[in-house]
Amino acid sequence: MSSRPFHPRLEDLPRILPIFPLAGALLLPEGKMPLNVFEPRYLAMVQDALAWGRIFGMVQPSGEAVGHGEPPIYHTGCAGRVSAFSETEDGRLLITLTGVCRFNVAEEVEGTRGYRRVSADWAPFRGDLDEPDEISIDRRRLLAALKPYSKQAGMDLNWKAIEAAGDLSLAISLSMACPFEPSEKQALLECASHAARAEILTTLMEMAVAEHKGGTRPLRQ
Repeated sequence: MSSRPFHPRLEDLPRILPIFPLAGALLLPEGKMPLNVFEPRYLAMVQDALAWGRIFGMVQPSGEAVGHGEPPIYHTGCAGRVSAFSETEDGRLLITLTGVCRFNVAEEVEGTRGYRRVSADWAPFRGDLDEPDEISIDRRRLLAALKPYSKQAGMDLNWKAIEAAGDLSLAISLSMACPFEPSEKQALLECASHAARAEILTTLMEMAVAEHKGGTRPLRQ
């Protein structure tokens, strides 16, 4: 039996994809993102997604809205599958979005029920759908950067869980959880491999710590 029985195949992914633009929100393949959905248009989007394959895309705005228009968005996002949801008495939806596959925005198409939609190009990231191999990272260096970074960022971390996590899981979860700038989150999203992402993750934390101390930022590897 597959270890991911509900994971979609390439042919299951929709050509027209609903999107949830949210600054600073990074979803990665294999990652899990909790979302508290309350805005009417995104409640409508999640309800539609539950009826049509449970998939929608997370993408960051790339700038401010002009006038009454919608803000522009980055070219690359990540689609997730609603893997769990519950309703609240006050009309919210609490969902868990499991990262499936990144996509490029071929073009934005007409929205529906108040939410935005894009034509998604999945081909450049079809490898995201394969079960990932474990990676090997410089764990000592990563943890040496994480300890001061998490303190200065006010992150409440479960250090026992971090010590127990595999390298791949750790790189994914920390990339999603760390409060980096949107452009830095985007750089992590667009990495060619999980190993490259772990390297950039570590470097970003080292840079933030060095800048906080007033020192010089270390050069990227």
